[in-house]
Amino acid sequence: MNRPGPILLLLVLVMMASTGCVRRKIDITSDPSGARVWLNDREVGRTPIEVDFTYYGRYDVRLELAGYQPVWTVGSANAPVWDTIGADLVMETVPTELTSTNQWHYILEPAIDDPDQVLQDALELGRFLRDEEARESGQDDVSPEPADDQDDTPPEVPPSSEGG
Repeated sequence: MNRPGPILLLLVLVMMASTGCVRRKIDITSDPSGARVWLNDREVGRTPIEVDFTYYGRYDVRLELAGYQPVWTVGSANAPVWDTIGADLVMETVPTELTSTNQWHYILEPAIDDPDQVLQDALELGRFLRDEEARESGQDDVSPEPADDQDDTPPEVPPSSEGG
């Protein structure tokens, strides 16, 4: 009697053992290194770091390091050709490990310790935002800010000469 059961089972086991896998990772580095890293508001570690991910697309990235300005940005994890729809089904069965690596590098700027500079930057940002808001609301004439040396107190009004 010819029984296909054991041979079929052996073929299935060989096929399962020979399938490959795809590894997706993001390598995040910074200059200087040691910055804390968040991806989509989840802390993942300190730079340099290698993070495995499942889905390609955009990720919110935040880096913080004492003495440096924090970085808030968006990183894109792009798929290689062999990991696009259709091709990935074939590549998953190849008996080898394939790795898709996205590399992101960030340069951190030193923090500003001068309080006068911080105040000046805040004033400039306020003027910029006010001008943008005026442009968006349709106002063409944006009035300039008064000079710093001008006195903000209202002028004195002489008393009225009319008796009462």
